[in-house]
Amino acid sequence: MPHESRVTSRPSLLAQLSARKPLEAYVAESAASADGGPRLRRTLGVWHLTAISIGATLGTGILVVLGTAVPLAGPAVWISFVLAGVAALLSALSYAEMAGSVPVSGSSYSYAYATLGEGIAWVCGWCLVLEYAVSVAAVAVGAGQYVNEALDVFGLALPAAIAEPPGAGGVLNLPAAVLVLLATLVLVPGARESAWVNTLLVVVKVALLVFFVAVAFTAFRARNFEPLAPMGAAGVSAAASRLFFSYIGFDAASTAGEEARDAKRDLPRAIIASIVIITVLYILVAVAAIGARPWTTFTDGEATLVTIVADITGQPWVAFLFAVTAVAAIASVVLTVLYGQTRIFVSMARDGLVPRVLGRVSARTQTPVAGTLIVGGAVAVAAAVIPLGALADATSIGTLFAFALVNVSVIWLRRNRPELDRTYKVPLYPLTPVLGCAFCVLLMVTLGWVTWAAFAVWMVVGTAVYLGYGRRHSVLARAS
Repeated sequence: MPHESRVTSRPSLLAQLSARKPLEAYVAESAASADGGPRLRRTLGVWHLTAISIGATLGTGILVVLGTAVPLAGPAVWISFVLAGVAALLSALSYAEMAGSVPVSGSSYSYAYATLGEGIAWVCGWCLVLEYAVSVAAVAVGAGQYVNEALDVFGLALPAAIAEPPGAGGVLNLPAAVLVLLATLVLVPGARESAWVNTLLVVVKVALLVFFVAVAFTAFRARNFEPLAPMGAAGVSAAASRLFFSYIGFDAASTAGEEARDAKRDLPRAIIASIVIITVLYILVAVAAIGARPWTTFTDGEATLVTIVADITGQPWVAFLFAVTAVAAIASVVLTVLYGQTRIFVSMARDGLVPRVLGRVSARTQTPVAGTLIVGGAVAVAAAVIPLGALADATSIGTLFAFALVNVSVIWLRRNRPELDRTYKVPLYPLTPVLGCAFCVLLMVTLGWVTWAAFAVWMVVGTAVYLGYGRRHSVLARAS
């Protein structure tokens, strides 16, 4: 019986976990849909890709997480940004090489599948769900703070019941859920259309941060940096671990591998350019914020930058404009990270590890419409009911794990496929990927036991999903 033949020929669990997807299969899939149906459309140039990477990253840590990091590091928070930025840059260089070698939609999931096998690829993909989908919810949670800052100019405020999640004084965070749903609707028509919306939002947010730096430096006080590190090196390191969350997103450009016009050339350029721009802006804003306001006045849950601008200028309309623009900046992060998650699911669905509906491409829009709506709806619910702090830390550990795997993938591919055409190579190989992996592990170790416990639970759930669905539907396992 054919059915019995398929069952008896299924590879052992160990063999399936170690099976690698050939690079040639990725090339064939990017050239044409695996099932003969519609494929993703190549419309994005290097500027679009850079804007996607910046849009997914810039603003998150500054607008939302800065207030939670300053109490940990004190005035040395800018050093924490440097440490997190160095760790991100080392991994970004590895991402750039992999994106130029394996230019597909799956990002680090696809890189791991081609180098380390299906088991590690699944773990990486599951971590990317934590990185992308959960970080969208975490960023959107901060939108409610800035909506209230804008309304405060008119003496108004959203009721706590609909402006905060459970555990933070509310019932659900309605602004966060609405923001995610709007981003979902923008993604449906097509990659090019959503890329232009994101590009506009990126220009707005960069202008916003430059404006903040200009205003804050008018009230700069050098004495605010004394003592520099009141909590010592441990506080600086702990803050860096949390602020690494604010660098999540530079890898979003790599998820556009099948929608870039010249992926092998443009993806490495976009990734490196974006991480440099982001790090410089983060450090400038952190230094300006501490110089304008004593570190002891920073509190978790506060829309920090709006408050500083309002205090310095004393003009309500400035605070209103800043708060509205900050919501637009957060919207850009939500839009681009949600885009990245849907494209990763396209690759995982193509491999049979998640339901096919998540990877089904619409013939009319050439985008994964059904997957976008499903993911957007699920993330909107998470944003409405889960507090920011838990989300930010859980996202960091998942991202660090995925980044570490990318660094390992670079080493594996250099050793086993030296003939592969690479449009970019990491400098100082193998030191760069080794240091990139070491930095990621170091930052993971500094996260608290609660975060590790949450990560362990997430991995247990992921293992159950793989054994219950992915192992039985794996395209690679069936082919073998």
